Amino acid sequence: MSGRTKLAAVLAISALVAAPTATASAAAEPAGPALAKKLAKKVTTEGVNRHLIAFQRLADRNGGNRAALSPGYNASVDYVAGKLREEGFIVSTPTFSFEVPVSDAELARVDGVNYQAIVMTASPQTPVGGVTGPLRVVPEDATTGCEETDFAGQDFTGSIALIRRGGCTFEQKHLNAFAKGAIAVLVSNNVAGPLSGVTLTNPGKIPTGGISQADGTTLASKAGATTTVDMRFHNETRTDRNVIAETRTGRKNNVVMAGAHLDSVELGAGINDNGSGSAGLLETALQLGSRPKVDNAIRFAWWGAEERGLIGSEEWVRSLTFEQQLDIALYLNFDMIGSPNAAYFVYDGDNSDGVGAGPGPFGSAQIEKAFVDYFTATGVQTEGTDFSGRSDYGEFIAVGIPAGGLFTGAEGIKTAAQAAKWGGTAGIAYDPCYHSKCDNLGNIDRKALGRNAGALAFVTASYGVSTEDVNGVPPRAKRAEARSSAALMKAAHADDHSHAAVA
Repeated sequence: MSGRTKLAAVLAISALVAAPTATASAAAEPAGPALAKKLAKKVTTEGVNRHLIAFQRLADRNGGNRAALSPGYNASVDYVAGKLREEGFIVSTPTFSFEVPVSDAELARVDGVNYQAIVMTASPQTPVGGVTGPLRVVPEDATTGCEETDFAGQDFTGSIALIRRGGCTFEQKHLNAFAKGAIAVLVSNNVAGPLSGVTLTNPGKIPTGGISQADGTTLASKAGATTTVDMRFHNETRTDRNVIAETRTGRKNNVVMAGAHLDSVELGAGINDNGSGSAGLLETALQLGSRPKVDNAIRFAWWGAEERGLIGSEEWVRSLTFEQQLDIALYLNFDMIGSPNAAYFVYDGDNSDGVGAGPGPFGSAQIEKAFVDYFTATGVQTEGTDFSGRSDYGEFIAVGIPAGGLFTGAEGIKTAAQAAKWGGTAGIAYDPCYHSKCDNLGNIDRKALGRNAGALAFVTASYGVSTEDVNGVPPRAKRAEARSSAALMKAAHADDHSHAAVA
């Protein structure tokens, strides 16, 4: 090959690498955004809301809730799995077993009168016969027991602390009481009815239970009364189901996962928590279809027993081999996306807020940016929210899988700045019906629901086309282009050697 001919060949190859053909460019560039934009438009508020109506009716037919181990939950599993099978997805409902506490004692005796006190998940038990001390009442405000100063002016050493629900987590309230020397905590509901089916999230320091709103109001007038709290239980093994559905197209060794928990608490239908995330995820799957034009398979998951301590997702991830975990490129989580006093929170993958648990595994920052960019393009401002361990991303992060997702707020209080930015009401919870009977079809901000469902659909579909920014795996067109370029370079190199040998 002459010098001029050789130069021409190299230039031709370089041009191919730098500027692919129109066909290759169409596959590499617009395919992801085009699919994502199309899906985001197809996933409508009306479509998502229809599933919420279904969840409400399934709860109404089955004792008013969709809690794990209940007929309402089983009906929800059958509804979701049935819709996905009709659409042609590869669907399974894998089972998992877990220990369920069965009550042996649940009382608070105050001045000789018994009141129901239901132990919280992750709380330690009392000894047989309970623990006894004076009742100390934390003064009630919008964030009762959430600040250390709420406990000032009283001696809580050896006491039973009575704290009204709201403003922060149960865990925070009980930790503050523990730090001041309390030996047990009673949290009274801030809406009508008992306080059950709730968790401290992490193993508690002292026995902590829930009492009804009415009992809490009665006991608030009995400060100083001798109080015995007796909360004990034993465990029995139960089995429940997750729902897993996967597209029939796309790579199986670089799977994009998106999940939401399907169960409610025992008090109500759980239409925001977490019918909203489950419905948004289901409508996204149905509109995407079982055979989308994606590079990476998309696996959807509806988790069971989340409200009992993230059990369904934890057991599923733990059941995977290391190689099966490697097959998962990333995990997207959607737990409450239609709160009635909505915030627009995106999980803080890069820890730019510097709050709490720190960043997620590499790739989590890129997932956060994908959601933020989507909302920014649609004119919605967002804020970060910590990977606090309160939802199903936890076990994925624990094994090194990058994660992200959306959240519109639970019992936290909306600030004035947030109300100015997003609308709604400052000084009350993002979801005043969180874990309550009133979490029904009237407990949804459908504007927020539609916006979040659009973001869910867009980002999920985008990663179905390429996860390159998360884990370096390029899309199919880019891989084909690289192989083609390498082949041409190899051919030119071989031809050059051939001519040199002849010369």
